Amino acid sequence: MTSSSTFFCGVGGSGMLPLACIVRARGGAVVGSDRALDAGRLSAKFDFLRAQGIALFPQDGSGLRPGMTLVTSAAVEESIPDVARARELGLPHLTRPQLLAELLNAAAASVAVGGTSGKSTVTGMIGWILHRAGRNPTVMNGAVMKNFVSPETPFASALVGDPDLFVSEVDESDGSIALYRPTVAVLNNVSLDHKEMDELRALFGGFLAAATIAVVNLDDEESRMLAPAGATGFAFDGAAAVRGSGLALGDEGSRFTVTTGSETADVLLPLPGRHNAGNALAALAAAQALGVPLDAAAQALGSFQGLKRRLETVGSANGITVIDDFAHNPDKIAATLATLTARSGRLLVMFQPHGYGPLAKMGDELAATFAGGLREGDTLILSDPVYQGGTVDRSRGSEWLVDAVRSQGGGAEHVPERPAIAARLLELARPGDTIAILGARDDTLSEFAAELIGNLAARG
Repeated sequence: MTSSSTFFCGVGGSGMLPLACIVRARGGAVVGSDRALDAGRLSAKFDFLRAQGIALFPQDGSGLRPGMTLVTSAAVEESIPDVARARELGLPHLTRPQLLAELLNAAAASVAVGGTSGKSTVTGMIGWILHRAGRNPTVMNGAVMKNFVSPETPFASALVGDPDLFVSEVDESDGSIALYRPTVAVLNNVSLDHKEMDELRALFGGFLAAATIAVVNLDDEESRMLAPAGATGFAFDGAAAVRGSGLALGDEGSRFTVTTGSETADVLLPLPGRHNAGNALAALAAAQALGVPLDAAAQALGSFQGLKRRLETVGSANGITVIDDFAHNPDKIAATLATLTARSGRLLVMFQPHGYGPLAKMGDELAATFAGGLREGDTLILSDPVYQGGTVDRSRGSEWLVDAVRSQGGGAEHVPERPAIAARLLELARPGDTIAILGARDDTLSEFAAELIGNLAARG
């Protein structure tokens, strides 16, 4: 960065906030704006940013000054006043991944975590392993890492440490994964999400080829096919350089043995689900590539607390548990449903699709996932999709998804608005049930989950 200060437009976003905090903690002057701030939402997040010394402005162009660099997230349109004002001033303009790539590629050692699902969790696990090993990493995550939360850092999606050891999740949705040149590239899985499969294969294959060391999930067929010669594979189901065995799953976590070469270690992971055991194996393989002793890495995972909005238990009231989860594509939803339906009691799911575009691209797969993943007696409630304006085709909405789920043998109902959804869940819930709030691109889903706990307690 060569300018005197950096203006983050959309600074409250999940990928922007940690990046802004890293730049600020390194001594850079940081300012920003966000439409949620203008709307009076998510005030705690913006109070946190101000406490870091980040000045906030309305998203009307008034905060831009000569000498600044503008950084925008993918959610920021070219037409908004901040972008227009930056053009008038002739300011340098970087996208969020362009700035992130500058920081990651400049590090002497770096880990970039890619894949359709599990990126944030694997990134958090690697960060925690390196932290416990005394390696003082800088970590850029898209979710809040509970191990690093404190009264001073309630939104700990960034950990600021040595700039020459940089760990970050990297995104393929906009093609920007091609910008990174990591020491270690981790590929967790490849499945339908933001792009068609042929394009995803090309992007992830190039990502692995650009790294010094490729770490690849051999249990995932698509990832296995992309593994370059000399890649470090990890797997539970076959031969691999980093191999898990003896996997035992429980409601609150899992345990397994990891073997690499002549070394073995036992892992007691306090996160439920086979997918999280796989995430842990990915983190162990990455840590091995960075020279962390296997036993130390395995022990660190025993105290890993997980991430906000990743199968997060918000609370319980009157025998009913509320879970908040980021699941929004078929793979993530399948993993969440598999974990939660393994428990006793009914499952009541509220799912908010993260846009009309994703419904158009993967609606049939979403319908099949819900129809096949829920049991008789479980309930699926669909709210209206996230919609932030624009000209997106809205012909496939939640009404369409309800019909698609039913056509594949499942059950679902469409309840458009939050108050009615809350009332419906309160009407249905009884002791022993689990309520799961699923969706992405909307921080208010966590607020909704927390409110449900209060309403359940008040109901008695």
